[in-house]
Amino acid sequence: MSNITTACTIRRSKILIVLMVGIFGLTTLVNNFTDYTSYYEYIGQILSMSTTEGNESRRYRAVTSGLFHHRFYWMIITLETIYTVFCLLGVYQLCRKMNASRKEFKVAKKFAVLGLITAIVVYYFMYVIILSEWFDVEYSAQSNAFDWARSNIEYMFPALIYLTLDNDN
Repeated sequence: MSNITTACTIRRSKILIVLMVGIFGLTTLVNNFTDYTSYYEYIGQILSMSTTEGNESRRYRAVTSGLFHHRFYWMIITLETIYTVFCLLGVYQLCRKMNASRKEFKVAKKFAVLGLITAIVVYYFMYVIILSEWFDVEYSAQSNAFDWARSNIEYMFPALIYLTLDNDN
């Protein structure tokens, strides 16, 4: 145990944090594929604003096309796949460079950074901006993805900051 340095501990913690995001992505993808219909219907309810109460003046934003619902949902799944692959590839690259020089470890962070940024885009842009703000999901008693997306962002954004800190030398 005396050979474990602070730098080694910090590097391992960064790998673990990215790994958790990758595992979260895998779990999310498994859910999306094994219960596609339920999640598709959920996205469809949000986009069609069928469970939104009040704010009648914004109903013109509703999109009721089933084809659009499928495409929007597949865009989310595609972006989730991208961030999951990037995070897991980032974990692999970081593990390979665990005992490498500071510069090599820093370069190995690129896939993990791309993964975390893509995850933040998925949950902030797709869920918070589009689904919550544009389609008023916060006014739906049945379909409120805002809190779920926000909790993901509250983990992933600080994880991105911590990963990119230059404190693992």
